[in-house]
Amino acid sequence: MKVTAIIGSGRKRHSYIACEKFLQNLHSFGNVEYELVRLSEYNIGICKGCRICFDKGEEHCPNKDDRDILIGKINDSDGVIFASPNYSFQVSGLMKAFLDRLGFGFHRPSFFGKTFTSIVVQGIGKGENIVKYLDFVGKGLGFNVVKGCCLKTLEPMTEKSQQKFDRSIEIQSKKFYAQLVKKEFPVPTLWWLMIFRMARTSMYKMLDESCRDYTYFRDKGWFESDYFYPVKLNPFKKLSGKIFDKLAIQIIRS
Repeated sequence: MKVTAIIGSGRKRHSYIACEKFLQNLHSFGNVEYELVRLSEYNIGICKGCRICFDKGEEHCPNKDDRDILIGKINDSDGVIFASPNYSFQVSGLMKAFLDRLGFGFHRPSFFGKTFTSIVVQGIGKGENIVKYLDFVGKGLGFNVVKGCCLKTLEPMTEKSQQKFDRSIEIQSKKFYAQLVKKEFPVPTLWWLMIFRMARTSMYKMLDESCRDYTYFRDKGWFESDYFYPVKLNPFKKLSGKIFDKLAIQIIRS
């Protein structure tokens, strides 16, 4: 198995160190290869919001940068970590620029079956909100998400703080490894079932074959499926899915 850490820090400090320890733990648990990817070493353009990736496909994007190299690294991995320092109570600019370049992936998720988690390092506070954001991003891209962690790295680090830092990484890496080896597709919550059914019904009714989003869903068979991937829904969720389809149609007609 291979796990890749995408690190959104310009410095080779706490975010990098946390990922390095995390990945070393995974390697000690089993046959896990790993790679640390620093976004600062790649050319990442700024999304201009032209929507070409949505309509014609991401390969037509006028922004020629290293996006596809980074996506290739994710595709070649069984597990992925997004790590960022807390900058102005959000992810770093490097990480946000990268996530914006993945915008089409929220319309056309593809990372199903891969395990994901997030690591946020900070000096003071509010990093928990960034963890929630990154975990939502991971789910939106199709990953199996292990709830991320927020690590306090107020400098200078005391011995007690360092011990807590190391312990948190150890706990998080064990949770991640358990999901990594399990490789099961989770049953969707009602929230994610609603997102899928309303999105796909809206695309089916409002778009056509001239739009990449439409052809992607069509080719995946998602216009007829219960969810993004084969999953057994209980009777309540089966019924809820049909209700979400009808709700989407009502919203379109209103």
